[in-house]
Amino acid sequence: MPHYKIIMTGGGSAGHVTPNLALAPRLKASGYEIKYIGSKEGIEKQIIKDSGIPYYSISSGKLRRYFDIKNFTDPFKVIKGVVEASRIIKNEKPDIVFSKGGFVSVPVVIGAYFNKIPVISHESDMTPGLANKISSSYCTKLCLTFPESLEYIKKDKAVLTGTPIREELFRGSSKKGLEFVGLKGDKPIVLFIGGSLGSKFINDALRDEIDEILKSYDVIHICGKDNVAKDLKNKKGYKQFEFLSEELPDLFKISDVVVSRAGANVIYELLALKKPNILIPLSKKSSRGDQILNAGSFLKSGYSMVIEEEEVKTGIMFEKINEVYENKWKYIKAMEQSPVKDAVENIINVITQNTKGWKGK
Repeated sequence: MPHYKIIMTGGGSAGHVTPNLALAPRLKASGYEIKYIGSKEGIEKQIIKDSGIPYYSISSGKLRRYFDIKNFTDPFKVIKGVVEASRIIKNEKPDIVFSKGGFVSVPVVIGAYFNKIPVISHESDMTPGLANKISSSYCTKLCLTFPESLEYIKKDKAVLTGTPIREELFRGSSKKGLEFVGLKGDKPIVLFIGGSLGSKFINDALRDEIDEILKSYDVIHICGKDNVAKDLKNKKGYKQFEFLSEELPDLFKISDVVVSRAGANVIYELLALKKPNILIPLSKKSSRGDQILNAGSFLKSGYSMVIEEEEVKTGIMFEKINEVYENKWKYIKAMEQSPVKDAVENIINVITQNTKGWKGK
């Protein structure tokens, strides 16, 4: 088997890291040695170290579209990061770099460009984030998740691949899931999940209706760090957790309906698992509106029900959960007909085709 080296990057949230881990087993099977460049304090550092992949830290500054006093200092952190990343890449001599985005990726992509190393980037959302907008000038190819994204990217760089899904998500066990949460499975189960950092908005909306929802459903609630409600700890049928990773495939397996934010990674996981779902995208007040576009695409395709934050009022959560559960086969059928499949294989093909000296197995 041929031997190649790839440096991966991406960070700032779990959504910029877990897709890299979804690609890792297939990359290793194709003969790639994997190294990772991330920030010194970001969430990616511990996730990658736990996976056993060698990790390099660099300086990383956030590039903002709005005024902040740190806008005067962070560009210098980015420049420092470019120097550090360039040095690491020069020493490691990778055959290719893969970037999942986030601001730590910008210095790595530019550092690879200076070292004449091909770069493949991946954009999860429908419109490119600021980091990928900057990086796109230095990339060889930019992999896209949504068909609608093709209109935003130069045709010679854009490749529609979908977003990579971790293989372990498909190996969930109903038995393990029910045992872990201590439920009998005699009621339909609704899984509430607000992303890697949790969602106060979803937490509050659920807890406002929890008694009514529990009359018909059991609820598993992944609520984010420090967001466990102490007064609800012993409520029958309601199981809350700050964050879960290894157990998530089992919980997806036993869930009949999932209520979630509309980040691209999680909604494509729901699509791959064919889980009827309700999406509550981040509003434009607290984001650039990418989740609204993501959710709109899934609504149009018939994969999801969508509730805008402004529409959420007491009673609507229970009403919409009932509606999705009663029509779950309609959503499952639509998801079964999705044209976006085998994203891991698609991205691996883009990586191998652009690897320096690639000759195949």
